[in-house]
Amino acid sequence: MTDEDRYTEERPVETHTTVIERRGGGGAALLIGIVLLVIVVIGAIYFYNRSQNDNLRTRAVTSAAQSVSDSAQKVGDSAEKAAGSVSNQ
Repeated sequence: MTDEDRYTEERPVETHTTVIERRGGGGAALLIGIVLLVIVVIGAIYFYNRSQNDNLRTRAVTSAAQSVSDSAQKVGDSAEKAAGSVSNQ
């Protein structure tokens, strides 16, 4: 073989660069999310209990008013009886 019979082809070598980006800081976002969730749950419990306390107060006032009304009715009935027995004499 002579030098003329040889054929050499040079090809450029292609290189591929792969860049892998790692996202950091996900732990902080998760922690903030958990803290916010806990705050919302505590707030909901607080407002639920506050509503229940208002209901209990309302029931207590209603019960006391009913008791006063019953007592006033008894006093009125007793006064009518006393007036009736005085006028009958």
